[in-house]
Amino acid sequence: MTTITKQDDGRHGRYVARIEGIDAEGEITFTHRGAGIISADHTGVPDTMGGKGVAKALLDFMLEDARASGCRIIPICPYVRGQYAKHPEWADLFTTKPGEKP
Repeated sequence: MTTITKQDDGRHGRYVARIEGIDAEGEITFTHRGAGIISADHTGVPDTMGGKGVAKALLDFMLEDARASGCRIIPICPYVRGQYAKHPEWADLFTTKPGEKP
């Protein structure tokens, strides 16, 4: 089972994924860029967690969090940008158009 938590110091933060029995963690890091705007900076999933849907689970969590908090996302991370290009229905959560570089 994958557990995801959010860590936020007010300027930077990350969504952290852990899987019971695996001594590693995946993450999406973010930066607060202004009122109601964060940038998705980097997605990292170690090899020991590969193939378990961790990156997608992290992104889903980030999108749910953004929707709940009324935040919009600058998609700097190539993974986030790539997934957004495949899901134009997420446009209300992003500061760019699908497939457009920030």
